[in-house]
Amino acid sequence: MATLRPLKRYQLTTDLVIAGAFGLLSLVVELVGSAASTSIAGGALMVIAFTAALAVRRLQPGIALCLAWAGAALQMALGMTPSPTNLSIFAVLYATAAYGSTRVFWSGFASAIAGAVIVPAYLVGRGMSEPPTAEVWFVAGALLLAAGFALMLSWVSGALVRTAMRAAENSRAQRLAEAETIAEQQRVRIARDMHDVVAHSLAVVIAQADGARYAAATDPAATSDALATISTTARAALTDVRLLLTQLRHSQAEGPQPTLADLEELFARMRAAGLALDVVVDPAPPGEPPAAAQLAVYRILQEALTNALRHGVDPRVHVQLGWFADRVVLSVRNARSTASPVSTSPASGHGVIGMRERAQLAGGSLTAGAEYGEFVVKATLPIGAGG
Repeated sequence: MATLRPLKRYQLTTDLVIAGAFGLLSLVVELVGSAASTSIAGGALMVIAFTAALAVRRLQPGIALCLAWAGAALQMALGMTPSPTNLSIFAVLYATAAYGSTRVFWSGFASAIAGAVIVPAYLVGRGMSEPPTAEVWFVAGALLLAAGFALMLSWVSGALVRTAMRAAENSRAQRLAEAETIAEQQRVRIARDMHDVVAHSLAVVIAQADGARYAAATDPAATSDALATISTTARAALTDVRLLLTQLRHSQAEGPQPTLADLEELFARMRAAGLALDVVVDPAPPGEPPAAAQLAVYRILQEALTNALRHGVDPRVHVQLGWFADRVVLSVRNARSTASPVSTSPASGHGVIGMRERAQLAGGSLTAGAEYGEFVVKATLPIGAGG
């Protein structure tokens, strides 16, 4: 079944209006120039074929070429003389080269060559009863050159437009790919910078706080200096983090980050997609966990469940969440059937790499791989004493 090229509404409307006006004028010309009823009926059918070819030339160039050939065959079968209706052939050849598939593209090329041969043969051979003279051969050669030039010019013009459109599409795709690569590199750099800023600042703050606690009883001045250092370091870190977040907002859409309250919606979507989820939360979160831990848990679960949905051969998935005083431990187990090798699991795919990086940025760790006939994702993330 022939597929239709996607056209905008104004393009389709323009083609239909032009074809309608062309068909109406061609029909008037044919009716005025025809006397016999057979010629009138044949002329009307020929006009319909060429008009239909003109109307669908961009929508379906292959069908338009067939209709043009049908109209030309009918015209020659009835012995009709060339008429303005034949001008639609040039538009059809242009469309086959500009918009047609590879097969239609080369069919248009073959049609242009065949038409260049058929036109002089038909025109010179009409009504000839004697062998052709030198003058007749000269006229036939001139017609061959003229018809070939006109038909091939139409086809070549379409081929040039086709080349230009493909070059523009390739350039646009290359620009999009380059922009996506740059954006990804920027996000990776910002994530790495964020990790460095937070890790370094917290290390300084912890060291100074421990020193101030030990020196509080013997050296109050040292305690005051340590608190000043903590304050300065924290303010600098906050400024750096705000700057990095501002950069992120320029490359990603703004919006609230997911939290533990959004997990039920995530589980509901996965169940609706076909997973049989068994979710166990034990122990429950002690209070309100840090926002960073909530985001990391959500993203890791989101990616793990997505991988289970895409690559798992069994819909059963077991999710275990354990919120302890200083850490959260989660695991996602995707049950496998005995007929499926666990080696097909995407343990080293981009999804697992992303989950592992997410866990590392949160200060934790993540493993993923085969375990007792299942594909298991395990992560441990620190959340700080007291949540």
